[in-house]
Amino acid sequence: MSEVYARPEPTLIPIPRPLCPACQSRMMLIHVGASCDGPNLRIFECAKCGNVHKISMDDPMRSAK
Repeated sequence: MSEVYARPEPTLIPIPRPLCPACQSRMMLIHVGASCDGPNLRIFECAKCGNVHKISMDDPMRSAK
C-alpha cells in the first residue's frame, strides 16, 4: 500500500495577526501591497475599534548575503 505524504503549501500558512494597540483585540489583514522599502506592506484593521496598523515585513524568499 502506498503512503501519501502531505506538506503545507506556503499559501496555507497563517499570517500572524497582531493585537490592536488601542483595544488589544486581534486585528484582521485587509491589504498586502507595496511600500517604499519593498513589496511587503501589510495593513491590518481592528474590527472592534477600527484602528488601522501598517507593518512592513521582510521578504522570506530573499536570502541574507
